[in-house]
Amino acid sequence: MIYPYRDYEVELAEGVFVAPSADLIGRLKVGSDSSIWFQTLIRADVHFITIGARTNVQDQSCLHVTGEEASLSIGDEVTIGHQVVLHGCHIGNRVLVGMGSLIMDHARIEDECIVGAGSLITENKVFPSGHLILGRPAKIIRELTPEEKLGLKRSAISYVETAKNYLERGIGKVEKNNYFRTKDSIR
Repeated sequence: MIYPYRDYEVELAEGVFVAPSADLIGRLKVGSDSSIWFQTLIRADVHFITIGARTNVQDQSCLHVTGEEASLSIGDEVTIGHQVVLHGCHIGNRVLVGMGSLIMDHARIEDECIVGAGSLITENKVFPSGHLILGRPAKIIRELTPEEKLGLKRSAISYVETAKNYLERGIGKVEKNNYFRTKDSIR
């Protein structure tokens, strides 16, 4: 379901797939050809969340923010694996965040990184572009190979194609400005 919060409404660009069981709330902007998968919660009530183009947020992930302190931004061609928690952080372009990872407030993952499954990235931690990041707490393991960097783009594009298949069958399609509203919206 898609819910407004106060005077904020979710903004979805052209070609966005939202699974019927996903919940999107508030000050959220999602870029073109992105996909939000089943049982995902994106709660942009107390600050804003932006998701770039051709980005996928996979099943049972949770995206949230901290008051007026920590917004959440995700770049283009990002793959967010199953059951990931992103909270008030910044994710660059062409990043893969592995299943079950947790990234906390004010952390930054720059472009073309892989965050290994189950990693914990603590508050304010910054990782530069082009690295494999892994652990609890996470640390840089090594630089990515050119093939791995190409794989980041391929991962994102494969989800664009999968989402198009769902949309072509009428699953997850949300018409522009066709939002679910409670009687008076959430105030």
